[in-house]
Amino acid sequence: MPPRSDLEKPNVQKSEHEASFHENASHLSPENVNVKLANPLSDIPHEQLMVDGENFAKSHGLGHLSDLFQRGALVAQDPLAFEDLPLLTKEEKDALRREVTHKWDQPKMLYYLVILCSIAAAVQGMDETVTNGANLFYAPQFGIDPNTPDGDQGRNQWLLGLVNSAPYLCCAVLGCWLTEPLNRIFGRRGTIFITATFSFLTCIWQGVTNSWQHLFVARFFLGIGIGPKSSTVPVYAAECAPPAIRGALVMMWQTWTAFGIMLGFVADLAFFRVPDKPHITGLNWRLMLSSAGIPALIIIVQVFFCPESPRWYVSKGRYNKAYESLVRLRNNPIQAARDLYYIHVLLEAEKEIRRDRSPFLELFTVPRNRRAAMASFIVMFICGVNAIAYYSANVFINAKFTQIQALLASFGFGAVNFVFAFPAIYTIDTFGRRNLLLCTFPLMAIFLLMTGFAFWIPEDSQARIAVIALGIYLFGIAYSPGEGPVPFTYSAEAFPLYIRDIGMSFATAVCWFFNFVISITFPRLLGAFKPQGAFGWYAGWNIFGFLAVLLFVPETKALSLEELDQVFSVSSRLHASYQLRALPHNIKRHIFRMKVPDMPPLYEHDRLVGGPKVFSTDSENGSA
Repeated sequence: MPPRSDLEKPNVQKSEHEASFHENASHLSPENVNVKLANPLSDIPHEQLMVDGENFAKSHGLGHLSDLFQRGALVAQDPLAFEDLPLLTKEEKDALRREVTHKWDQPKMLYYLVILCSIAAAVQGMDETVTNGANLFYAPQFGIDPNTPDGDQGRNQWLLGLVNSAPYLCCAVLGCWLTEPLNRIFGRRGTIFITATFSFLTCIWQGVTNSWQHLFVARFFLGIGIGPKSSTVPVYAAECAPPAIRGALVMMWQTWTAFGIMLGFVADLAFFRVPDKPHITGLNWRLMLSSAGIPALIIIVQVFFCPESPRWYVSKGRYNKAYESLVRLRNNPIQAARDLYYIHVLLEAEKEIRRDRSPFLELFTVPRNRRAAMASFIVMFICGVNAIAYYSANVFINAKFTQIQALLASFGFGAVNFVFAFPAIYTIDTFGRRNLLLCTFPLMAIFLLMTGFAFWIPEDSQARIAVIALGIYLFGIAYSPGEGPVPFTYSAEAFPLYIRDIGMSFATAVCWFFNFVISITFPRLLGAFKPQGAFGWYAGWNIFGFLAVLLFVPETKALSLEELDQVFSVSSRLHASYQLRALPHNIKRHIFRMKVPDMPPLYEHDRLVGGPKVFSTDSENGSA
C-alpha cells in the first residue's frame, strides 16, 4: 500500500456518501474507524452508487467511461453479488464469474510482474548466502580468519561477524526507513529500480575490495538495496494482484527468497575452484560476491516494462494512468473499473483518518496497534536460521568437513529450505499462522540441540558428520513452512490500513536488526561457546519464541478488518491468561486424544450462539 503521506491529491468533487464519511471519520477512534474501512461502500443504495461512480469518472478525467464506472461501483460494493446486477453485460458477468471459478486465469502481464517480484526475492536470498562460501577465502586474505591459532582469534571472529552483518545493520538503521520516502517520490517501480541498482553496483563493488574495512563499507551500502526492496516488492505484488490470488502471490516473496538462498550456495560451488589470475588474489570469492548482481541486473532491465501500482497512481491523482495500469493487469475493463473505484474510496477514507495524526506515534500509543506491533516484533524475533544461512560452511568445517564438502552440505540446506517452503502456500491459510509457529518452534529447538550435541560425538566417527548434517536439514524442514513465511505475511495483515506502511517498516527493521545481531555474534559464539553452546543458545531462543507466540501472538488467518480489530483489542493480559488455561486443554485433546469439554471462545466473532461472552477490550485504559 502506498505511504499515507502519498495521499495529497487535487481537490475533486466528492459524492454525498464520501462527504458524510469525511465529516464523521474525525470523530471515530482508530479502532472503530477500521470497521468502516472493512467496506466503505456497504449500505449505500444502488442508485447512489451509480451517481457516485459517474461523478467519480467525470471528476478524474474518465468521463468517457462514465457508464463503465457506474457498473464498476455497483460491483465494488459486493464483488460476489454480480449475478444479480442487470446492468452488467454478458461478457462482464462471464469475466467476473471466471475470476471466481478460474482464479489463476490472469493476463500475461500479471504473470510477467510476478516473475519480476520473484527475481527480486531471489536477489535478496543470493545477497544473504553468497558470503557463506566467500568468507572461507576473504577472511584469511584480509587477516580476519576466525580459526587463526594466534591470540587474535577473538578479534578476528568479531571482525568477520561485523563484515558479514554490514548489510543488515544498514537495513535496520537506514534502509527500511527509506521505504516511505522512496515510494512516495519514485513509486513502486522506481523504488525497485533504485534498490536493484544499489544491489548490482554494490555486488560488483564487493568483488573489487582490497581490505576488510573496504568490504565492510561496500556491504553496508548493499543494505540500501536490500531493506527498501524487502518492504516494497511484497506490497507491489499485493497492490497489483486481484484479491482471489493476492495472498498466494505475496507468499511467493518468501518462496523465491528461499530459492535465492539456494542459488547463493550454487554460486559458491560454481566459483569454488576458480584459480587466481595475475594481479588478482581471491578471484573465486570475488566472483561469488559479485554473482548476486546478475539477477539484480535483470530486474533493472525488466522493471519498467511492468505497470506501476494503480494504488500509487491514485495516491498521486493520476487516475488515467491508474486505469491504464489496471486494464493491463485484469482480463476485462469492468474488473479494472471496479478495482480503481474501490481503491479510490479506500484511499479517501484513509486520507481522512490520517488527518493531524502521526502514524508512527499511533503505532505505539493506540493499544490495538501496539499489540499488533508487539506480535509482529515477536514473529520477527531470533530463531537462529540466519546463523546457518550465513555460516553453515564454517559450521561444517568445524565438524571436520573439507571446504568443498562444507559447501555441498550447505547447498543441501538451501535446497531443503526451498523445497519445504512450498507447503506453506497451502498450510498458512489452512493450518493458520499461530499454529504453524507453535508447532515448529519446539521442533526447531530440538533440531538445534541435536546439531549442537552431535559435536560431542568423537571426530573419527562417521556418525558425527551424518548427525550434524541431519540436524541442520531437519531444522530447515521445520523452519521453512513456519517461521520462514509467517513473519512477513503476519506483519502485512496485522496492522490497520492507515498505518500499515509504517508498521511494515517497523517489522522489517526488526527482522533485519536481528539478522545483524546473529550475523555479527555467531562467529564469536562459535569460538567462545563452541558449536554445542552456540546451537544451544539459539535453541533456548526458540523455546522463548514458542512461549512468546503462545502468550502474545493471536491468530490472524482469514479475518476481516473488523475481526482483526476485535482480536487485537483483547488485552495482552487476558490473551496470555486464556492461552495458559488453553494449553493443557489442547494437549489433552490433540496429543493425548482425550475427550474434554470445549473452552469458551476468546473473541466475539468466535462466540457460539447463546454461549459465554469472553471477548473484552481495554482500549479506554490503554493497557498493553
